[in-house]
Amino acid sequence: HDGYKVGADMLVSLEFRTSRSEGVFLGISSAKVDAVGLEMVDGQVVFNVNNGAGRVSVRSIGQMLCDGQWHHLLARKTKHALTLSIDGSKYNTLNPYPQSTSAETNNPVYLGGFPAGVKQNCLTIRSSFRGCLRNLQLAKSHLNIPLDLSSSHYLSGVTPYSCPAA
Repeated sequence: HDGYKVGADMLVSLEFRTSRSEGVFLGISSAKVDAVGLEMVDGQVVFNVNNGAGRVSVRSIGQMLCDGQWHHLLARKTKHALTLSIDGSKYNTLNPYPQSTSAETNNPVYLGGFPAGVKQNCLTIRSSFRGCLRNLQLAKSHLNIPLDLSSSHYLSGVTPYSCPAA
C-alpha cells in the first residue's frame, strides 16, 4: 500500500503462524532514515523504529515463536516508547531520543517481505515471511484500518484469505 504516514504513533496488530525462525512481517521506510520494521529474528519478534535520531528496538524474549502455532502480535509506537505484546506477554522500551518523536514517512507498506532493490532502514533481515498471517490491522490513535490484501498494488507469493495446513 502506498503513502503510509507513520507519524508520532501507530499500532500494528496481527496473528501469525510459521515454522521458520526468520521473516519480515512489515516494513515502512522513508528515503532518509525514518522507518518502522517488524520482523522475526532467531524465533523472536523484533520491532524497530527510527524517528530520525537513531534506531530504537524492542524484542520478545523466551518462547520460540516459530512453532507452527497461532500467535497474536501487537506492536505499538508512541512518541516516547515502543511496546510489543506477544500472546499477552509485554515488552517495552523507552525512546532515548526525546527530541525525535515522529517517523516522517509517506511510503509504501510492505507485508511479508520487500522487493530486491528496495531499502528498508528498520529491517535487519531480507528473508520473506513464510507462513500465515491473519487479522492484520494498522491503527493511528483511534483509527483502525483493516488491511485488505486483495486490494494490494502488488502480490508475490501471497494467497489472500487462505492458509495452508501447518
